[in-house]
Amino acid sequence: MTQQPPPPYGAPGYGYAPPPPKHPQAVTVLVLGILAIVVCGICGPFAWTMGSRVEREMAAYPGRWSGSTEVTVGKILGIVATALLGLVVVIFGVFFVGAIVAGVSSNG
Repeated sequence: MTQQPPPPYGAPGYGYAPPPPKHPQAVTVLVLGILAIVVCGICGPFAWTMGSRVEREMAAYPGRWSGSTEVTVGKILGIVATALLGLVVVIFGVFFVGAIVAGVSSNG
């Protein structure tokens, strides 16, 4: 009885399965997170909410999509950018109220 040589790599039924495709919005979440930190903080809440939704979709269908790293990084950047945006809004609010109070007290 002669032994058959192993089939070539990639032959049907042998080797590794191809990796699952990236989630269609994984890169979008990452780009929004980066933009929120670098350019425009208003993108932060969008990256955060979209990242949370995409994570839920990926958890609902395990193994269907890849790209969880991009989603997680984009979501974290969105959270940080949202916190910084909130801090800036509070600081401007304090200065605005202080300016109004100083203006009223100097006129009165």
